[in-house]
Amino acid sequence: MRLLTGALLLMTATTSLAAESGLLDQDFRRLASDESVNLAEAYGGKVVLVVNTASKCGNTPQYEGLESLYEEYQDDGLVVLGFPSNDFMGQEPGTEEQIQEFCRLTYSIKFPMFEKTTVKKNNAHPFFAGLADASGTYPTWNFHKYLIGRDGELIAEFSPRTQPDDRQLLASIRTALDASE
Repeated sequence: MRLLTGALLLMTATTSLAAESGLLDQDFRRLASDESVNLAEAYGGKVVLVVNTASKCGNTPQYEGLESLYEEYQDDGLVVLGFPSNDFMGQEPGTEEQIQEFCRLTYSIKFPMFEKTTVKKNNAHPFFAGLADASGTYPTWNFHKYLIGRDGELIAEFSPRTQPDDRQLLASIRTALDASE
């Protein structure tokens, strides 16, 4: 009976952890690195803004605003996660090392960036397929944004045209941060 009770407790704890991690239960390699990160373990309990990025896009200047968001709200529990993608008109053609250097030198990016990732429907990485299932839309272009709450569930998605200082995006971030304090 003790063994069965222990096994049930372990199963309940594991199921509870999986439910809490939600969409974030994915492993990614850090940009230009061999280090792999489980997003749920690293960022679970935080408000997460997921963005597919590109270095040669009309939206690329959004990097500056994304870094500002990260700097302003990281102490409150926000993390911005960047996923370079070459899915739209080949606007992220470089190597991961080139992408990393561009982000660091041009926009002083300090928010976490991960391996080049496929985000378009039919070939999307399972993480982006899960985000699309939850939101009803795959990224439509570079700098599509998904906001995930501390519980690992999708709160909202924002089009690539939505600037990082957009009132609705900021309100959603603030509400998510305040709701979970």
